[in-house]
Amino acid sequence: MNLNPKLLTAIILLGGTICSCNKNTQKTGSTSQPPNIILIMADDMGYSDIGCYGSEIRTPVLDGLATNGLRLSQFYNTARCCPTRASLLTGLFPAQTGIGMMTDDNGLPGYRGDLNQQCVTIAEVLKTAGYATYMSGKWHVTNHFEEVDSLQHNWPRQRGFDKFYGTIIGAGSFWDPFRLARDNTYITPENDPDYQPNQYYYTDAISDNAVRYIDQHQQEAKKEDPNAAPPFFMYVAYTAAHWPLHAPEEEIAAYKGQYDAGFEPIRQKRFARLKEEGLIQEDWKMSEAVARWDTMPDQAWHARNMETYAAMVTRMDKGIGKIVDALRERGELDNTLILFLQDNGACAEEVYWLGKMDDDEAVIAQNRVPMGKDELQLRMAPLKTRSGVPLIVQSTAVMAGPDSSYHGYGPTWANVSNTPFRKFKHWTHEGGIATPLIVHWPAAVKAQGQLRHQPGQLVDIMATCVDAAGATYPTRHKNNDITPAEGVSLLPVFAKDGTLKRETLFFEHEGNRAIRKGNWKLVSKAHNRPGVYSKINQIPEGEWELFDLAKDRTEMNDLARQHPAMVKELSSTWQQWAARTQTIPKPQ
Repeated sequence: MNLNPKLLTAIILLGGTICSCNKNTQKTGSTSQPPNIILIMADDMGYSDIGCYGSEIRTPVLDGLATNGLRLSQFYNTARCCPTRASLLTGLFPAQTGIGMMTDDNGLPGYRGDLNQQCVTIAEVLKTAGYATYMSGKWHVTNHFEEVDSLQHNWPRQRGFDKFYGTIIGAGSFWDPFRLARDNTYITPENDPDYQPNQYYYTDAISDNAVRYIDQHQQEAKKEDPNAAPPFFMYVAYTAAHWPLHAPEEEIAAYKGQYDAGFEPIRQKRFARLKEEGLIQEDWKMSEAVARWDTMPDQAWHARNMETYAAMVTRMDKGIGKIVDALRERGELDNTLILFLQDNGACAEEVYWLGKMDDDEAVIAQNRVPMGKDELQLRMAPLKTRSGVPLIVQSTAVMAGPDSSYHGYGPTWANVSNTPFRKFKHWTHEGGIATPLIVHWPAAVKAQGQLRHQPGQLVDIMATCVDAAGATYPTRHKNNDITPAEGVSLLPVFAKDGTLKRETLFFEHEGNRAIRKGNWKLVSKAHNRPGVYSKINQIPEGEWELFDLAKDRTEMNDLARQHPAMVKELSSTWQQWAARTQTIPKPQ
């Protein structure tokens, strides 16, 4: 393969924490050229949902990247989409960015629901090192959704990205995305002049526009100076496999009958594969099942839900394949850093609540009037399809997949996705925060098919990108003081499964909290999921549980009563961190 050393690509598929971004940090290989960086993240998927992490779901592209790269077994996100995206993009803990929970504005510094001006994105930092910057996919780190220039200060183009295609906020139909935009303008699948496939499907659109940016980057670079093409950073944020369960019928058909035997056979097979792969230890127990298949009504409907979910993951993998092929064809893959991760654990939500419409809305939906070409989709759960067919939400009256359905697969299959862990998205038990992290960078990461067991978390991604790019993390940006980065570069871990210069990992979401120091993990779930604490400096409710993750990463044996001193030490450290990072609001 003839490589262009001027245009090297790093694809980061998500994970990590950041450091002081010292340019002298140890490099993993001999390359002296800054790589392109592509950061790829999936949405609402469990630890064991891709093939190389134990799944029966077909993901040959991701499996291939793992075979020719690395897998991290103990990487962590923040348990929910918005805080994960904020932390990933900035290298800070969520409340330090202003997005301590979701995009609601609760009036407290850590909970404004909008990226603050005391943080910088990876795109903003890498632009100072000469990178071009692109994004395709889900943004979801602002509460300003209106098409007004003064309210777009936290849209991708205003936070460092040269080009953007995707959705400004969260979930929505894959056939008619919620608040779809190109750059700073809202569009529809029907009126976008730049992208008109035979069949529109959002996962495909994210992949195809990412490939389009790679093509445009090369073409534009050749026009300016073919011998000095700049590197690029691209953030590819899929919404697969977040509800609703939507996928092309031909993709679903490939999984027909695979889940007819129910939950437990799949869990057991995944559990065995995870052990075979060395991702979990032989003596760890699997978490308890949340339901029995033989007691479930509507088994065909439940099986179809998982068939559709699997199809969504496979379709995403095929899209990642398009991106990898584009890099390979252009001679850019070899020096490409690839990281893949997920924004939280599997989602147990059943979306009945989205089907509640008032009488007027119901009448509108029943009118069956097709939507106009320029009529924007402004609802997360549309009232009707673009052709005018009313949507049916979380009902066994319609099978998952087409645009007229809107389902989640619920706690039963989410329990399978999170094999072998407890809990789900929202919680800070392992089922809520454990994620795969795949690393692929042949020019610099010489190890192939190896595992790394060093724990890391999202804040490390900024540090890793800055380190790989030879950039400098700023103390000021656009006349604002910038909060110091919180993570450490993962480049040393890519070279060797050593110890990072960090002892402790911290987590909080909706009152669910955790701290990990070495192999000790202290974790507590909120009694009432309060979101923002009602009293200033209030410690969230919920008793602490203590686990030795070296012996029990599935959190089945609570040791809190046997080790009260450790509970006291870790809970005090967590409290200090929470106060420092505005996770627990400080007095005004």
